[in-house]
Amino acid sequence: MTPTPDRPLDHDRLRAAVAAANLPTLVMVLFHLTGDRRWLRDPYRPSRTRGLGPNDAGGFDEPTAAHIRAEAVTAIAAWSRGAPVAVPDPGVELLREMLSTCVAEAVPDEYERLMREEMGFEPAPEPEPVPPERIAARDFRVVVIGAGASGLIAGVRLRAAGIPFVILERNADVGGVWLTNAYPGAGVDTPSYLYSFSFYRRNWSTHFGKRDEVAGYLSDMADHFGLREHIRFGVTVDELRYDEPARRWTVSAHGPDGGGHEYEATAVVSAVGLFHTPKVPELPGLGSFRGPIFHSARWPSDLDLTGKRVAVVGTGASAMQVVPAIADRVERLTVLQRSAQWIAPDEEYYRPIGPDVHWLMDRVPYYHAWYRFRLAWVFNDRVHPSLRIDPDWPHPQRSLNAVNDGHRRYFARHLRDQLADRPDLVEKCLPDYPPFGKRMLLDTGWYAALKRDNVELVAEGVREVTETGVVSTGGQAVDADVVVLATGFDAQRYPGTLRVTGRGGRTLREQWGEDDASAYLGICAPGFPNLFFMYGPNTNAGAGGSFIFIAEAQGHYIVDLVTRMARDGVGALECRPEAHRRWVADVDAEHARMVWSHPGMTTYYRNSRGRVVTNSPYRVVDYWAMTRDPDPADFVETPADHQV
Repeated sequence: MTPTPDRPLDHDRLRAAVAAANLPTLVMVLFHLTGDRRWLRDPYRPSRTRGLGPNDAGGFDEPTAAHIRAEAVTAIAAWSRGAPVAVPDPGVELLREMLSTCVAEAVPDEYERLMREEMGFEPAPEPEPVPPERIAARDFRVVVIGAGASGLIAGVRLRAAGIPFVILERNADVGGVWLTNAYPGAGVDTPSYLYSFSFYRRNWSTHFGKRDEVAGYLSDMADHFGLREHIRFGVTVDELRYDEPARRWTVSAHGPDGGGHEYEATAVVSAVGLFHTPKVPELPGLGSFRGPIFHSARWPSDLDLTGKRVAVVGTGASAMQVVPAIADRVERLTVLQRSAQWIAPDEEYYRPIGPDVHWLMDRVPYYHAWYRFRLAWVFNDRVHPSLRIDPDWPHPQRSLNAVNDGHRRYFARHLRDQLADRPDLVEKCLPDYPPFGKRMLLDTGWYAALKRDNVELVAEGVREVTETGVVSTGGQAVDADVVVLATGFDAQRYPGTLRVTGRGGRTLREQWGEDDASAYLGICAPGFPNLFFMYGPNTNAGAGGSFIFIAEAQGHYIVDLVTRMARDGVGALECRPEAHRRWVADVDAEHARMVWSHPGMTTYYRNSRGRVVTNSPYRVVDYWAMTRDPDPADFVETPADHQV
């Protein structure tokens, strides 16, 4: 679709906004508006982004940068007065060229199809509305479990398809983990303009959204699409039971008063996710501590840490945000670290996004699309090739391949630069496994916090909890007034405590065991017809990036299947065992060549037998392609009128 201006833009306002623009993005805008191919050649090709920053300056010298800005003002002003867009829709080859030019490195050809849709050059397919009489004839309806990002995406697409649905949410509002995780410093570690829905934009206040703003965004989205009328809050789902003759699910739940409720559904979408059940370690003496002790996901809203002695157990993503946020107001802060983490520098983490950038996003054609693409490339798939194990690499203990070793040197240099005056901390903080072996973390002020006089890093785990604090595995006693368990989530036990009984009375726990969940595309499992998972097994983006992107792909796939069921009279849709086996074999084979199978670290990604059960081994673009068009051959379809 060719963008058209509402009115001529104020020239002075335009010039001021362009001064704040990301120059590689601006060059793409210039090419769209003018069609002049010089904007795709030197000296207007940007430099490659180093690290994770947005590279706003693009590597251009000041005269070249000034020329780009001046030409952009002229071209955008002309467009706002009615000049036609010279390149409204790049063809296949031209868009591929533009993608690679914009980020100054080779972008694989398969990105063209994905980005053509993402950037609006081709409309994203919407669900085909189901005739109401088809719905009424079968009392066709869907239950969605969870009103986090995934559940809301499912709701938007089901609503567009005209399929009746209800979302059951145990909390009092939408938001999922962004509602429940309210610890100090909580926020995303993916840029805000990427960690957002493709179909619902927002002008973010900071480059990395903090918890309150992200929760507000999800709430606003639910309001915008009229989802609240479909949500039952305060309802916890306990059990799912499949009735094979009726080809329906019974969903048993209870409300905040403990009263029971049952819901009947043709299909169920489990959108509970991986990170809904806090993992509390079974430590001796856990109940003996005399002060507040709690998981970071259950942070007390009335807790005042001023002048307190605080022990933080764990150094993962939550601790990485909590520690810098509280270090300046506690008397003493002790961090207990079982293993060191790789941390990437990012100067944008706390930087606000000003009104000039918002103005560009709202008023300048193609600017938002190309800015978002640059973030997606850097945070989603750019790093993926470096996560593959090179069997001939001579240093397998420290890295996977030459590029991964370069990442190691880069991150280690940042660590040593930050801790140059603290060699004791360098020794404690430098990991001994390859980068990306665990979740990659951003430096949110972590190293600066560790250097404070009132902060101590103990490079040991916890042996026991006492009345007055904790004792490390090495025997160091840590006195504390408050103990924070930043110990992650029970991500392997999907879907938590929910009891699911499928065809033939077989339960999901019997099929998966305690920690070996698997589902075709992470979405469906044999023996459980009409049941679909979002953020299911092997769909966590281990290399980083925005899970919302993955969730949109899953929502598209699931609602396509559900729509076909309603439209074509399909009573039961069940994944074929051979499709499931093929998927699991492919996933395991891919993981055998990926960093998460490296033996040098322990991680929640792997189960008790060493199988990677949470992460996807694929690039985002691969998973998008896999979920674009459901293959009927992967499913057994039973007509709704078939007699059992």
